[in-house]
Amino acid sequence: MTLTIGSRIPKLEITTKTAEGLDVINTETYFKSRKIILISIPGAFTPTCSEKHLPGYIELHDAFKAAGVDAIACIAVNDAHVMLAWAEQQGANGLIDLFADSRYMFSDVLGLTTDMGPVLGVRASRSALIVNDGIITHFFKEKPKAFEVSDAKSLLSVVSH
Repeated sequence: MTLTIGSRIPKLEITTKTAEGLDVINTETYFKSRKIILISIPGAFTPTCSEKHLPGYIELHDAFKAAGVDAIACIAVNDAHVMLAWAEQQGANGLIDLFADSRYMFSDVLGLTTDMGPVLGVRASRSALIVNDGIITHFFKEKPKAFEVSDAKSLLSVVSH
């Protein structure tokens, strides 16, 4: 199943890790009654994700909040321990909610899974979604190896209008 604009975020469980430990997040509850930017990345610590994608959202965090965004979330096909280490390395703690989709169930429902070969395996395609009260209102999926439509500046221009 692939979700599109107008689809409701399904009820799934994804994990996160904070200094307090591991936590299971119910996606239906997380997205309910809030406007959320969800970015999907191929992997923590990968070049474009670490140098451009996540840093852009960290840099524009306050502008997103001023534009009415309640939260920014990032999901990757990594485990929760890796996502926490990456959040700490990137300075994202307290700004971006980082979620592990280690079995790529959420990424698969979104229609984002792609086989990136023998090194990375099955990952999520780079993308960004705007979700309002659990409904996908905007969906920007990058072409392979591109970084043109899911960047923070592009999404900020959408939510600011």
